Amino acid sequence: MRERIQQLAENLNRTIVGKNDAIRLVLVSLLAGGHALLEDVPGVGKTLLAKSLARSIDGKFQRIQCTPDLLPSDITGTNIWNPSTGEFTFMPGPVFTNVLLTDEINRATPRTQSALLEVMEERQVTVDGVSRSVESPFFVIATQNPIEYQGTFPLPEAQMDRFALSFSLGYPTAAEELQMLQQVQGGIKVADLQPCISLKEVQELQQLATQVQVKVDKSLQQYIVNLVRATRSDEEITLGVSPRGAVILQRATQALALIDDRDYATPDDVKFLAPYVLSHRTTPAGGRRAGAIVDRLLWEVSIP
Repeated sequence: MRERIQQLAENLNRTIVGKNDAIRLVLVSLLAGGHALLEDVPGVGKTLLAKSLARSIDGKFQRIQCTPDLLPSDITGTNIWNPSTGEFTFMPGPVFTNVLLTDEINRATPRTQSALLEVMEERQVTVDGVSRSVESPFFVIATQNPIEYQGTFPLPEAQMDRFALSFSLGYPTAAEELQMLQQVQGGIKVADLQPCISLKEVQELQQLATQVQVKVDKSLQQYIVNLVRATRSDEEITLGVSPRGAVILQRATQALALIDDRDYATPDDVKFLAPYVLSHRTTPAGGRRAGAIVDRLLWEVSIP
């Protein structure tokens, strides 16, 4: 299975230039059974990353462009009256896919954002009292413009908590940007990518990562608990990390260990992933930066 993960990373690198860390974090989110939130400015390759991932795992891809007039039914689907049969027919929405790109999620209204809550956690949607399961694996990559941009609706805490990891692609270096321009001229396109792993294998990797095949020592679990509880008592944080955040941090460390071909998680895994897992789950006080607070707690909280 390690070879499959390596092939998947290499496949993504064929279209995504100079974003090895971002690709690694996306794979951690996928194998941990979670979702990824990319907080970045437009035009840095977020859509390309989502499309390349769907192509590489031989999965279905759907994209939602969030706007203020987007309705919940535009996401989940709706029942439509069929005159020929005299019955309502369910028309599935874009969530019935394997990889869902929710572009500029914070441009949708809170009512529409809430339509994603159930499907991201329960892997099902309920329309007119009938629940329908989405396909497996189901992975959401949401993009978010900086909050100071006009026409945005900040995601509520419950919505942020649904994302396993949150990170930024950032601008490329000068050399990477030059390589990108050269690749546009004659490089491989998303449509040229060949699947390198099946959906069934992705499910198997998710099971390997989140079950006992990747061990998390009790002392490491205590370290995770201490970190999470520190966010709840810190005077610079008004709302700390939920218990779901602790569970996701453990799953993410297991996924990272699997990617690195280990059957055990380490404190370094926790330290590397904590800023990406915990920062968006905290509400800092007085305009402070959540990332800086989490970095400080990593220095203050000792490893048991």
